[in-house]
Amino acid sequence: MGKIRINKLALELNIQNDQILDALEEKGHTVKNYMSSIDEAIADEIRELFAPKPTTKKVSPKATKKVTTKKTSQKVKKTTKEKPSKTKAPKVKTKAAKKTTKKSTTTVKTAKVAKTTGKPSTKDKANKEPVKVAKKLGLKIVKHEEKPTETKKKPITTKDKPAISPKKLVKKEPEQKPPTELSEPEQLPTEVKEESFEIAQLPENIMIRDLAEKLSCSPNDVIKELMGLGVMTTINQSLSFEVASKVADQRGFEVELIKDKSAIDFEEEEKENPEDISPRPPVVTIMGHVDHGKTSLLDAIRKTNLTNTEAGGITQHIGAYRAKIKDQFITFLDTPGHEAFTAMRARGAQVTDIVILVVAADDGIKPQTKEAIDHAHAGNVPIVVAINKIDKPGAKPEEVKKQLGEMGLLPEDWGGQTMFTGVSALQGTGIDHLLELILLQAEIMELKANPALRPQGVVIESKLDKGRGPIATVIVQKGTLIVGQPFVVGPYFGKVRALINDNGDKTPKATPSTPVEIVGIPEVPQPGDKFYVVEDERKARQYSETRLKKRREVQLAESAKVTMEDLHDQIAEGKIKVLNLVIKADTQGSIAAVQEAFSKLETEEIRFKIIHDGVGGITESDILLSSASNAITIGFNVRPTDKADELATREKIDVRLYSVIYEAIEDMKKALEGLLAPKFKELIIGRAEVREVFNLPKIGSIAGCHVSQGKMERNLETRLIRDSVVVYQGKIISIRRFKEDVKEVQQGYECGLSLENFQDIKQGDVVEPFVLEEIQT
Repeated sequence: MGKIRINKLALELNIQNDQILDALEEKGHTVKNYMSSIDEAIADEIRELFAPKPTTKKVSPKATKKVTTKKTSQKVKKTTKEKPSKTKAPKVKTKAAKKTTKKSTTTVKTAKVAKTTGKPSTKDKANKEPVKVAKKLGLKIVKHEEKPTETKKKPITTKDKPAISPKKLVKKEPEQKPPTELSEPEQLPTEVKEESFEIAQLPENIMIRDLAEKLSCSPNDVIKELMGLGVMTTINQSLSFEVASKVADQRGFEVELIKDKSAIDFEEEEKENPEDISPRPPVVTIMGHVDHGKTSLLDAIRKTNLTNTEAGGITQHIGAYRAKIKDQFITFLDTPGHEAFTAMRARGAQVTDIVILVVAADDGIKPQTKEAIDHAHAGNVPIVVAINKIDKPGAKPEEVKKQLGEMGLLPEDWGGQTMFTGVSALQGTGIDHLLELILLQAEIMELKANPALRPQGVVIESKLDKGRGPIATVIVQKGTLIVGQPFVVGPYFGKVRALINDNGDKTPKATPSTPVEIVGIPEVPQPGDKFYVVEDERKARQYSETRLKKRREVQLAESAKVTMEDLHDQIAEGKIKVLNLVIKADTQGSIAAVQEAFSKLETEEIRFKIIHDGVGGITESDILLSSASNAITIGFNVRPTDKADELATREKIDVRLYSVIYEAIEDMKKALEGLLAPKFKELIIGRAEVREVFNLPKIGSIAGCHVSQGKMERNLETRLIRDSVVVYQGKIISIRRFKEDVKEVQQGYECGLSLENFQDIKQGDVVEPFVLEEIQT
């Protein structure tokens, strides 16, 4: 039986939470607070208590309504027994309704029309009253008046979809032949479609264009159906079987799942017994900015000291740990918070049920805080905010709440849906309340798993250990993992040699939501790979071979990312409706300006969605987010880091760098019109790090540099980069080596150089000469 939260039920009935809580107490139901869930049966009692009152007031004063409803119900009872009288009775009613329209009230007319006729002459009045009458009478008439009411309400249900009773009647009626004789011919084709479905065989994952072929329609029609379901996608993207089946169902197709030999279908091999399903611990990821206290908070929960064992006090790898609270377990993922490990943090959110966002009360929102929120939203993971360091003198928790509220995380006490709590990881203050919120959120989500099924899991992290070989940290999602079982992980297969828990001890088994390290993998798998246990090693080898073939096919058939050069063509073909953007700039004002400018360029065919923005250089996390969201990355007066540049090249992400916002707007206009063509390509000649700065009289600042890449060449266009932000662009006017003027210096050597009309050179800056090459079209 389904459940509903009390606050959602209050919104549905347009009443206060306290009214429902009082009503539940009177009925003898005990609940904790307005965020608790109640069964649908109890919810129906509350609906009956509050909802029917206004409708009974309108109906009770007029006796004519009671008389007509009783008569009609009696006639319907007769018609259900005698089939020949069915066609006559509605006709008599329609004539009687026509004669009494002038004398009787509008409510009586609409009640009769809703039950007996579907004529278009009563459209204006039927739009208002039949819904109310249906709500009152529908639930009582379902048993006795199914056949006459269903066919007469078909024209109304197509317009008044919120009506409840017609939907129930349509589902429950087995026969509809006699009423259709009186209905309009337009209703006959719809019944034929419902009875005769075409069968579409679909794999677990299917491209949109392939789905369109199977459904005998155009890709644009499929994209429109997906937009109606709230899924924004392009023609080159892949859909899961669940999403594809919804589209097929809307287009009148029955769906069959094609067995994929490379996948393991456990549901078909072993039937799941509902009695075996039991609640599982939630998997919680702790995210936040550097030094805001993520690991310290986990230390306080586990009552251990992990921070001292990690280099520099910063988490170096993803750790998964279990904690026991009030006889219940919670699995925590401690994801790294440093910018160099943002990609690992994004992977941690893929198996997460709940995200704890740690924000320092004395520091507020930081760039990595915003990135963590974006990654959690991208994974549709609920967030619980822990405001840390509330014991510090400069703590401003209310200011932090205000900042997070502006970013869409509105606290519950302000009328929002996000749980907030104040904690002090060092003092241990508020930890119990935080754990209660986690368990409450988990209770609302109703997290369950079947420990009796064949085990499945997801790889969180993997490494190559010198003594034990390849090791993978796995979160078990289904079943119970036992030592000695054969398995397939990614394209590899093996046998579980040992299981090591979060305390470093060997364990014989692992249940759902339990993190364990697995020994016995032949190769190091990729984080995010699925882990499956199979019957024997022979089957594991077969699955491994087919998975390797499939992985190669996917890599070859991988669709190209969207670029501004082909943006117009993809819009014209219907591949893109929403253009995702990641914007990084040197100031927040630049970001606001470009957001406003791009919003003015939106048309009916295309709209812009800025999935992430921030101040500073382009990092690996930005490229990772762009790759996952098929986005274009735009930078203003900033540069990508070396690793981000390599990742963008590998992932084929379009990174656009500008020094003037106007140029970006002009390029976007031309891209939308199909006029943008790549005319020049930037070629980096070399990179040199400033290790010392010498100030000479009458000459100025001389940068003592070490050439790390390429070469330094005189009179080339050069930019000076400081913390990934471009602070100067000009020319190298002189290069010296051993007190001699030289034209160029190769990689691996040191030199001194000076820049044209620029003296503010600092240690740690990067000198980057470049040339623009014209692309031949």
